[in-house]
Amino acid sequence: MGNSTNSLSIANSDGATLTARQRISLGLAVVGVFLIFLAWLSGNLFNTSNFLWPSLTLMTIGTLWFTYETYAHHPDGIKNNNLWFNSLTNRGTIGWITGILITAFYVCLYFFPSLLGYNPDGANISLIKMFDPISYMIKGEAASQWFVYGVLYTFAILIMGVKFIMKYRHNSYQIFRTISVMFFQFGFAFMLPEIMYTLNESLPYYDWKNMWPLNYYFFDSYNLDKMIDPGFKQSMDLSTIMNEKSGLIGLMMLVWGLLMIFVVSPILAFFFGKRWYCSWVCGCGGLAETAGDPFRHLSDKSLKAWKIERWMIHLVLVIVVIMTILTLYTYFSGSGKFLGVDTYWVRKVYGFLIGSIFAGVIGVGFYPLMGSRVWCRFGCPMAAILGIQQKYFSKFRITTNGSQCISCGNCSTYCEMGIDVRWYAQRGQDVVRASCVGCGICAAVCPRGVLKLENGPQDSRKLEMPEFTGIK
Repeated sequence: MGNSTNSLSIANSDGATLTARQRISLGLAVVGVFLIFLAWLSGNLFNTSNFLWPSLTLMTIGTLWFTYETYAHHPDGIKNNNLWFNSLTNRGTIGWITGILITAFYVCLYFFPSLLGYNPDGANISLIKMFDPISYMIKGEAASQWFVYGVLYTFAILIMGVKFIMKYRHNSYQIFRTISVMFFQFGFAFMLPEIMYTLNESLPYYDWKNMWPLNYYFFDSYNLDKMIDPGFKQSMDLSTIMNEKSGLIGLMMLVWGLLMIFVVSPILAFFFGKRWYCSWVCGCGGLAETAGDPFRHLSDKSLKAWKIERWMIHLVLVIVVIMTILTLYTYFSGSGKFLGVDTYWVRKVYGFLIGSIFAGVIGVGFYPLMGSRVWCRFGCPMAAILGIQQKYFSKFRITTNGSQCISCGNCSTYCEMGIDVRWYAQRGQDVVRASCVGCGICAAVCPRGVLKLENGPQDSRKLEMPEFTGIK
């Protein structure tokens, strides 16, 4: 009787119906999320700081329990059942509602933080006040909207990262890269900048894994001032800066940032392709791979989307280069205009349209509508630079064994970057695409072992692209 019940549970979890345990665990997670929205909408009605730990605890227990019930009783392999029949993951009503709510949250976060309860001149209320306890614990002051964002962003990567590892537990590469992005997000993107800022507020808020051009404000005047001299240009004498503890740390930040741009990144891209950053380190990629995993199949695989992608991502790269040149010109010349163009206006427009709207609002809010890598595919200038290096100078590629391909299409379906991997696999061609982030999911979901992530000699590549052969 016990065996029959166990078999029935597995059958139900394989189908569209959730088991009783899955429903309870999912309910706990939903209650945790509900507390966040209740805090957001309550204004000053409740002391929302009391909601923090119950909310995070319920979401953690619910998500981990649901993950265990969904994957633990199944043999090794990828479980992507019913994605095209689920309202959340097939652009259904729940998917649209989710996308709208996330987008609304990002709009408030970037442009109307007071609607979230942020009050820089007094006590926070509603959602921002909810996170005051953890802010006081880490940095000894009330939370800001960016601290709330950092906590939620990091929490999502950590908790959904565990879910991702459980789902792909048969694949050591997926486990490695997921642990990597969890580590870099928690340590380098969240905790280290908060601790350093708490110890010395004269230093810039600095993410040690981030770099230009993704970190487009790296060369901004205020950022350079804080790194070169915390006294804001009171002294440009190197010996004076070296004698100041904060000045030395700021100089280290500047040197490290330049090394990342011109030395570290190109070397790692040569050996490992853009995956070293986009799949192992980057916070944007980390959220896309963990929280965005259920939506990866929604990525547009058409040739038209590919053409739009290449134009847009390289256009953003050109714009950020021009904007940075103008910013540096302003910094060293002291002039706010270049050939009659207001350099600050160019920087402000880029920050608004690309840094906030595209990377923030659309980049995450559109997960349930356009897949998990909208920003990475169409807008990220860092991905554009790494993609050029990967395509023409890197040893990384995905090799194929066409004789084993059964044309199931799993590889193309679950490629979040919109690459028609099956087209390459059917022809036995190496996949060498600037957009490929080396996530390895195509190889993980292949039932025949056709695809492999490898480093090898560049002369073994086959660079023929489908747009040149007439494929639609």
